[in-house]
Amino acid sequence: MIHDIAVVGIDVSKQYFDTPAGKSFRCGSSPHEITQLARRLWELGPVAVGLEASGGYESRLADGLHAAGLEVYIVAPARVRSFARAIGQLAKTDRIDAAMIARYLAAVRRDLTPYAPDPACRRMHAISAHRRRLLAERSGLVSQLDTIDEPLVRDLIEERLRTIAQDIATLDAAIDDVLTQTPRLRKSHARLRQVTGVGPVLATALLADMPELGKVSAKVAAALVGVAPYARQSGATERNGRCAGGRKHLRDIAYMAVLSAIKVRDPVLGGFYQRLRMRGKPFKLAIIATVRKLITILNAIARSDPAFAQ
Repeated sequence: MIHDIAVVGIDVSKQYFDTPAGKSFRCGSSPHEITQLARRLWELGPVAVGLEASGGYESRLADGLHAAGLEVYIVAPARVRSFARAIGQLAKTDRIDAAMIARYLAAVRRDLTPYAPDPACRRMHAISAHRRRLLAERSGLVSQLDTIDEPLVRDLIEERLRTIAQDIATLDAAIDDVLTQTPRLRKSHARLRQVTGVGPVLATALLADMPELGKVSAKVAAALVGVAPYARQSGATERNGRCAGGRKHLRDIAYMAVLSAIKVRDPVLGGFYQRLRMRGKPFKLAIIATVRKLITILNAIARSDPAFAQ
């Protein structure tokens, strides 16, 4: 455990949390109760609070604790569970989950970025997430049209597709509105789009869903997108590295950006990809390596641009 600060874990669904001393209690989710929780946490002295990402349910609590001056971290549930299994904790209850979050945070806190809410970025995140849901729904409906002959069903699907198209246009306009009203984000968005292949969708996704951009190393940035190869070596056996984890939707969008850059023969990304292919690298390996190159470039741009640090 890191000894200069108390570490607390909170299970968001029931809002149980365990202090380093092993005490636990339940807290409600109203603003008043969150304020009371923050006061109780401050009694521990300097404190770091860990919450699992819970599909947005953690946002109100994270905002309240952050506003109270506490150091807040939102951690990945899968990593906490893997940590619990690694130390032999197979049981799973709300209180155990809170304790595991605390122990996990104590072990990795120095490698994590504290929660720093940005209303404009949060709005873009919500809009972008719903836009992705609509795109997925549209893709599924289009596939259904190929197999459905019933006129009524086809009419209903086509009507829904028209509604989805209108909704996507509304969401795109809302994102433009956020950028217009937030000069800092508008400048950052425009700066990212100067890279060949980076369109409005990728630039928006990076600003909304990768706040670490420009604040971490190139290797960490690649890992966050899931394009950093991890070594696989044991004894005399050494296999090719394998990419794992990361934010899939960012990886998917960056993948399409790279394909676009290759198609227009961009000398940087396209040239990098072609050199890999000429060296005999398989298509997928070369594409993922080029995505990693793109993320490295964008991370360097963000690191050198003051707008990203605001």
